[in-house]
Amino acid sequence: MASVRPFAALRPRADLARSICELPYDVMSSDEARVLARENPLSFLHVSKPEIDLPPGADLYSPAVYAKGRENFTRLIRDDCLRQDVQSAFYLYRQIMGSHVQVGLVATASCQEYLAGGVKKHELTRPDKEDDRVRHIEALDSQTGPVFLTYRAIQAIDDFVDRTVTKTPAVDFTAADGVRHTSWNVTDQGDIRFIETEFAKIPFLYIADGHHRSAAAARVFQTRAGAGQSGRFLSVIFPHRQMQILPYNRVLKDFNGQTAAGLFAALEGIFQSESGDGSRPRRKHQIGLYMEGRWQALVFRETVTQVSDPIEGLDVTLLQKLVLEPLFGIADPRTSKRINFVGGIRGPRELERLVNEGEYACAFSMFPTGIEDLMAIADGGGIMPPKSTWFEPKLRDGMFCHLL
Repeated sequence: MASVRPFAALRPRADLARSICELPYDVMSSDEARVLARENPLSFLHVSKPEIDLPPGADLYSPAVYAKGRENFTRLIRDDCLRQDVQSAFYLYRQIMGSHVQVGLVATASCQEYLAGGVKKHELTRPDKEDDRVRHIEALDSQTGPVFLTYRAIQAIDDFVDRTVTKTPAVDFTAADGVRHTSWNVTDQGDIRFIETEFAKIPFLYIADGHHRSAAAARVFQTRAGAGQSGRFLSVIFPHRQMQILPYNRVLKDFNGQTAAGLFAALEGIFQSESGDGSRPRRKHQIGLYMEGRWQALVFRETVTQVSDPIEGLDVTLLQKLVLEPLFGIADPRTSKRINFVGGIRGPRELERLVNEGEYACAFSMFPTGIEDLMAIADGGGIMPPKSTWFEPKLRDGMFCHLL
């Protein structure tokens, strides 16, 4: 069962939310964050990436960084920019990105259930990144970035959400990137009991984005033995039908000593060519290749896609095993310096730019991994290859904070 609970969120004042709330700490570099927050002292990047307020080149994991984050967080609270609600509540959080709309439940999930496998994972975590989030939580005594969860949709919950979002929202703003963020408070005790009861019928929650945040929260829970509110972690939980997954594209530094003609010849045994430019693959097992100034649409041959293991059938797995490792010599994409990953939000023009300017030799444009594939792999205890999914829109840090 999924144990979700209301909490008294620390939230931005409605009139300041647009200035405070920011993209997650891990989707931008320190230099990018420094530019974004330079003219905005209210930006939550001063809390989530506090190294931007220290001299460039500072150790990102030094005690001074976490101390600066706590100082900036405390300042926002002291200056009445962030306020804690007086009573526990659930919240609904709607995001509108172009024609895509998604509405999630903001709640706390159980660290114990996470450790027991009731909150399913599909990615490995890196110890250094886990350590960073543990230190951040401990320094602030708060979880400030939510874990992005999903569940197999239930009609009764969908109907409740549809009714609730017709009411007057508590916060409503459109961010600089054009994504609209709106939230509603759910304080009625009958509604709270309804949500808890309906989610208790859901056997599993699935992590879409936020593996390091959830792992860090569980470690803090264990260290604190569940004291205070440490037994629960901040989450926004969406029905699976509303998930928007964009591709995670690949760019390669070189041809691994091969000529372009030789590479194409090797690819003929793996792919069939199709008409179309390939810049935006239209279906599973179709991939776009950009090199020497043009796109080519490629489709994996059926002889290599007939597999029973859902992990082995992913396009990112097939590309890695059949192309990147044997042809480009990239055995471990996590550590290789000859490959990079570009989120689908940047589009094919970014891939073209990287190749045309000579920074990379070629690019592969992918078709997005499906949410059903993700859940099937998680149900089987499997781990997806690195950089398999890119969820959009991103949840805003600072929109809700969970004080421990």
